[in-house]
Amino acid sequence: MRKLKYFSLSLMIMLLSNLAKAQLVIEITSGADQLLPLAVVPFAYEGRGALPADVAQIIENDLKRSGLFEAIPRTNMLSLPSKKEDVHFRDWRLLKSDYVVIGDIKQIDNENFEINFELINVLSQQTVEKHTGLAVKSSGMRDAAHYISDKIYQLLTGVRGAFSTRILYVTAEGNRAAPTYRLQVADADGHRPQVIVESEEPILSPSWSRNGRFITYVMFRDRRPNIFVQELATGKRQKIAQYKGLNGAPAWSPDGRQLALVLSKDGNPEIYIFDIATQKLQRVTNHYSIDTEPSWEPDGKGIVFTSDRGGNPQIYRVDINSKAVERVTFEGDLNTRARMTPDGRYLVTVQKNDGNYHVALQDMKNGRVQILTETYLDESPSIAPNGSMVMYATTHNGKGILAVVSVDGLVKYRLPSAAGEVREPAWSPFFE
Repeated sequence: MRKLKYFSLSLMIMLLSNLAKAQLVIEITSGADQLLPLAVVPFAYEGRGALPADVAQIIENDLKRSGLFEAIPRTNMLSLPSKKEDVHFRDWRLLKSDYVVIGDIKQIDNENFEINFELINVLSQQTVEKHTGLAVKSSGMRDAAHYISDKIYQLLTGVRGAFSTRILYVTAEGNRAAPTYRLQVADADGHRPQVIVESEEPILSPSWSRNGRFITYVMFRDRRPNIFVQELATGKRQKIAQYKGLNGAPAWSPDGRQLALVLSKDGNPEIYIFDIATQKLQRVTNHYSIDTEPSWEPDGKGIVFTSDRGGNPQIYRVDINSKAVERVTFEGDLNTRARMTPDGRYLVTVQKNDGNYHVALQDMKNGRVQILTETYLDESPSIAPNGSMVMYATTHNGKGILAVVSVDGLVKYRLPSAAGEVREPAWSPFFE
């Protein structure tokens, strides 16, 4: 039943806007020093017509994109087994493959398919994992492939895979002086992009609710910023903030019941908490400086935010109950746009040094800071729900693109768009 619920995500995709734009393209630029060799054999197919998607190729691409696996090219494979009894282990040892993934797909009717797959350890000749009878509809074939990738990734790394997640981002296309802005949602690999909303004025700060059903964002109307909450599946939208002055940077609380906002309705940009059920506002900070870019701690007890109260922008933390504020970052000329990993161990920021803006990682236990990126104009970091990767906006060849870096700084890839500039990424939570 859980598997069928999982693949209902494809229904949500279909219910989104029918305006699809050019997808993001993966360009892997670096990986870990030691890659685990693995072969994903093309799945055998029993059915009518062509498959909606090459499941094995999607799995291979997912695992390669993690930067931890080296895929054996199909052209080097000596055989294409779909069952364990057909696997000749000597052949895979010659190819120096530690693991092999095999499987088959059977068509049940015009819309329904069944997938079987098996992960095998070549050295021990033992099955690590075997799934049979995975039911999937035609429209959910990519979802099934990402699901299998997640399973394999977790089995071999001990970390939950995030290939089935999604990303929000904003594109700007057309005349640079007056572009068209589109808030889009896509698979984590950039495929199946769909337009959520389109505007001739800027769209900023998209954010996901904890359950992935709702998003929030800032959209300008008549040059005034407004904060909206929107249900993805239905497109139903509600304006929640249109106060005088600044309405910005909405961020969902871990329980999904509140939003942290930046409002200047009382004369100065401050952090507020908006209760979605009661529509009530609670002021959290109170200082003559500019307080902005709030982000919740994973346990919901505090909010980290950007403030220039020390003279230049740095990251501070405010306790929700006591309202006590403490400074968190001290290295770099400035730090902005803080985000915490799901376990609360690390803080990701945009740090400026010598005129360059890089994505930085700060260990919250010992304060140690590591610069993760080598690009020079980075912004808007967003962390994968398993805490392994950071997506951010940057500039490449004079064009705004999205890029991804692992939290250890070893794995890097870019997601340029074939059309327009790309900014403001937001990585979804896990879909339960």
